[in-house]
Amino acid sequence: MALHVAKRGVRIIGTFNSHRDEADTTVAEIEAHGGAAALLPLDVAKSGDFPEFATTVLQTLQTRFDRSDFDYLVNNAGNSAYAPVTKTTEDQFDQLVRVQFKAPLFLTQALSPMIVDGGRILNVSSGAAHKVSAGLGVYAAMKGAVEVLTLYLAKELGERRICVNSIAPGAIATDFAGGGVRDNPDINKAVAGMTALGRVGLPDDIGGAVAAILSDDFGWATGARIDLSGGQGL
Repeated sequence: MALHVAKRGVRIIGTFNSHRDEADTTVAEIEAHGGAAALLPLDVAKSGDFPEFATTVLQTLQTRFDRSDFDYLVNNAGNSAYAPVTKTTEDQFDQLVRVQFKAPLFLTQALSPMIVDGGRILNVSSGAAHKVSAGLGVYAAMKGAVEVLTLYLAKELGERRICVNSIAPGAIATDFAGGGVRDNPDINKAVAGMTALGRVGLPDDIGGAVAAILSDDFGWATGARIDLSGGQGL
């Protein structure tokens, strides 16, 4: 996402949790193409840190980009827990709530005063919220909550002309949830077989779509859920 948005001339403030080396590599790649980026450490499971993080964002805007506001917020951090609803533990539930729902709610709350009027917020949901997959019930419920949150934010922030939408990716070949979709040939083949476009989604499929959705060309959509699954499950 960061790379595709940066290619459109947008300067980036992103976050990383533990992999600083990968964050540095991303910054270097953006800068190699003439862009500018700063990646900041943040564990979104710790919502109590958000006010301090908002202060850090403001300082970064002022010192790196000579601004005190920004245009786009993408809530993309996520985690997973595979278990039937009847066997989901309270600890798994709490982890999913903290990262999947509490984080986008309270991070948006902390950062929204810095979003320009006419800006964009994009939340990441999942195709699992609409097509049942074994072991993803509670995860999918959190994504459903994010979609409802998106609707209410679209309404509440409409007076500031801030568009708030969500995307619902299908299975994407990343290291998410242990990288099974990317690294396990059987899983990859099975997902491709249930996808209308005949293959598993790639990070660039999502990154390019996000860049388009954040652009002015998509400025008349708010409260929308955009399916980015290649027709998975059709």
